Amino acid sequence: MDCYVSGIGMTPFGTHPNRTLKGLLIDACTEAINQANKPKIDAVVVGNFMGGSICNQEILGAIAANDLGLGPIPTLKVEGACASGGIALRQAVLGILSGEYDTVLVAGVEKMKHVSTSEVTSSINAAMDNESNEKHAGLTFPGFFGVLANRYFYETGASKEHLAMVALKNREHAIQNPLAQFTKSTSLEEIMTAKMITDPLGLFDCSPITDGAAAIIISREPSDVRIVASAQASGVTQMQMAEDLLSLEAVKHSGAIAYEKAGLGPEDIDVIEIHDCFSMTEIISSEELGFFPKGEGYLALEQGRTKASGDVPINTSGGLLSRGHPIGATGIAQIYQIVLQLRGQAPNQVENANIGLAQNLGGTGSYSVVHIMERLG
Repeated sequence: MDCYVSGIGMTPFGTHPNRTLKGLLIDACTEAINQANKPKIDAVVVGNFMGGSICNQEILGAIAANDLGLGPIPTLKVEGACASGGIALRQAVLGILSGEYDTVLVAGVEKMKHVSTSEVTSSINAAMDNESNEKHAGLTFPGFFGVLANRYFYETGASKEHLAMVALKNREHAIQNPLAQFTKSTSLEEIMTAKMITDPLGLFDCSPITDGAAAIIISREPSDVRIVASAQASGVTQMQMAEDLLSLEAVKHSGAIAYEKAGLGPEDIDVIEIHDCFSMTEIISSEELGFFPKGEGYLALEQGRTKASGDVPINTSGGLLSRGHPIGATGIAQIYQIVLQLRGQAPNQVENANIGLAQNLGGTGSYSVVHIMERLG
């Protein structure tokens, strides 16, 4: 049994002071439903992380079904930290492959900009093991990935400038994306000298606080884009448990499973969306997914290989760093960009994009979800 994409929708990412969490969700869903020619929908799955904690709003699946007039169908809200959207899509795929559903609406949404940075940070920290000694010692997500960056520098020839190359590349991609949060040009110098968040990660190396939503309709009914693999894996929840600081095991395993299911390898992928919550994460994950040898992802940046014009185009949407990161929506936004690429309609369109991969991360590598998609016809 196959699974196809029949419609996609996405709001602009950024600041939406006059839009509610529910309003953003309904906007993206409506666009996807209309693009799919208003099919009969059998279930709704919504990815969201902080609706309850900072918006005082849960039951998002039921709300979507009610407000969209979809009837008494089953609905579900999925939480997997920053991987909530990718996990939501995977649950929908499994529902179709099991034969339970013919057509499923999948959406991701987050509204984060209406509260203070400290409130958002506190809610995000729910994605850490809060009973660990690392948490009690004050470890944060920037702190975790900052440690990884310093270790990567120590073990390779990379430097802070290579992190800046990731941020600059993704900003240059976002400039062409009308739905991206940051579309103002920048320079390597500005990125290198920006406010330090945690050594060596500066302001441009960290994904922003964002409002936004994205949605996708998947179905058994054939279309121009097919989902050929959906895979998920878990990783350690504490830094001290990692056997290798420079290996995100969940990313590696989810990628390997997806390649096996698809009967493909990294060399077959034409366009990629990687979860670049921090600039360092993109480099490590590009290696874990097999696009470059371990410890050599930074060399690909130097050579321009990960630009939209390169042979391994990564984050042509602008990535989390510049497209924005409304946590629950990110995994679906990645799929939105891959679908556009496979249809030949994307910002920063890659020539002859036939196979696309999206990788969505949660926590400090606690979750990873990988989807591989192909263009038909």
